[in-house]
Amino acid sequence: MSTVARRGAAAPRELARVGDRLSFVYLERCVVHRADNAITATDADGVTHIPSATIGTLLLGPDTRVTHQAMSVLGECGAGVAWVGEHGVRFYAGGRALTRSSALVEAQATAWANRRTRLDVARAMYRLRFPDEDPSGRTRQQLLGMEGDRLKACYRAESARTGVPWRRREYHRDDFAAGDAPNQGITAAAQCMYGIAHAVVTALGCSPALGFVHSGHERSFVMDIADLYKTEVAIPAAFDSAVEGPEDVAARTRRALRDRINKTHLLDRCVRDIKDLLRYDDTAAASSSDSDRVTLQSDHGAEVESGRNHASEIIW
Repeated sequence: MSTVARRGAAAPRELARVGDRLSFVYLERCVVHRADNAITATDADGVTHIPSATIGTLLLGPDTRVTHQAMSVLGECGAGVAWVGEHGVRFYAGGRALTRSSALVEAQATAWANRRTRLDVARAMYRLRFPDEDPSGRTRQQLLGMEGDRLKACYRAESARTGVPWRRREYHRDDFAAGDAPNQGITAAAQCMYGIAHAVVTALGCSPALGFVHSGHERSFVMDIADLYKTEVAIPAAFDSAVEGPEDVAARTRRALRDRINKTHLLDRCVRDIKDLLRYDDTAAASSSDSDRVTLQSDHGAEVESGRNHASEIIW
């Protein structure tokens, strides 16, 4: 038995397909079903058809019901699915990976397991955030200080650009409406970015938990990746949405963020950045004719064919 399941294998060279899709679609208070190769969202206003192959991540909000047939077609086309809370600001559960290969997660685990290489990847992440500076000699504490200064400067700059008053960052976990308009927008944008990053991370077969800047959380690596684009994409979208006031700021932020992500081809960029950060070269893997192959680990780093009984064999 050389395959894991009947679904067609996704070769490593096909992974960037996630970058050709809509970044995310948020649904709430509706029933999600299937119609041919599309999903349908039925609510009080009628039925909306959404081609499933165009979805990067489907965010299912409160009072949403989804059928088995809908999940089936989403799984077949490799769309990410995440169950989220009110306004999309809490993540409850996620879907499956698009790839069959373990190559990227093995590269991630190898880099994460060594303190030196873990710090190297963290520095590389900060190099993406600070292209004009060299963080190679910085300690982790110095890197965190750089990031704090960067966020404060971004908040001030966006406030000046949009004219939206800014006091300080506040996040009310149990009361979204307690924050002012820009804080509500930033919270909504951050959670959408986490959902998008989670979809890309899992689509590539990486572990959401093995972070290089964040740690101790099931989505540490997701936060690492999402934060790479926080000041460039998420925060500006939040301030633009806050210009119109606190009414429906979360929905406006999601729409503005989706437009920015699609316009800047952010999903493609996420794929490239993750591979670069993990120093993963998929040239050899892309030329493989069997990307759905399962092997067994043997001694001295050897790999042997699975689906066979090796009881009578001695492998040197």
